[in-house]
Amino acid sequence: MKLHGRAALVTGAARGIGLAIASRFVTEGARVALVDIDRGVEGAAKRLGEGALGLVADVTATADVERAVTTVHQRWGRLDVVVNNAGITGGSKLTWEVTDAEWQRVLAVDLTSVFLVSRAAVRVMLGQGSGRIINIASVAGKEGNPNASAYSASKAGVIGLTKSLGKELATTGVLVNCVAPAVVKTELFSQMTEQHIQYMLSKIPMNRFGEVDEVAEMVAWLASDLCTFATGATFDLSGGRATY
Repeated sequence: MKLHGRAALVTGAARGIGLAIASRFVTEGARVALVDIDRGVEGAAKRLGEGALGLVADVTATADVERAVTTVHQRWGRLDVVVNNAGITGGSKLTWEVTDAEWQRVLAVDLTSVFLVSRAAVRVMLGQGSGRIINIASVAGKEGNPNASAYSASKAGVIGLTKSLGKELATTGVLVNCVAPAVVKTELFSQMTEQHIQYMLSKIPMNRFGEVDEVAEMVAWLASDLCTFATGATFDLSGGRATY
């Protein structure tokens, strides 16, 4: 059990990748706070058992973020792992058709939340002299997806923030890394046309989509003591799509 006794916080954990990560953490022996704006996160936490706690919070709001981090720290006496997973795609539009509100919302959820949660977590982790922060970026942040400029820009920002924070904390015992998946199979597929699904598949040399458990596996390793010399790094899970 690689995370036995650790206290973790995972954002966007009501479903999909976030829930898979939280579930894997519980399996690895961690106590996990699942954070989401969706109240379904409370039921998701209950299904994971007594080692899980569901917290309803808006990770774009400083007060909510501070409350969530403080709750975990007070409940378990420490905060060892944070996974910034919360995100939205913002729909599919040409850049010049995106409204101010649409642009600002995607950057708030996908990038600003990573800053807010990381800032609050680092203040706890520095006092402990240890910690792991793992950010979920995307191959879109490296390559730039057409009709998804806000999403691509926000994920590029997550990669840049990861590098900056990793360097700042390099000698403190707190490691900061991110994972950049290609398309991962989740319930969002039900909202897409078959034509669009096939287009996305054609971009992946392995000719298959990623699975949420594959993301959770990588994150569990990054959260553990097995990861010792990697910080400020981006780990691709792209089935061969990413070229740099």
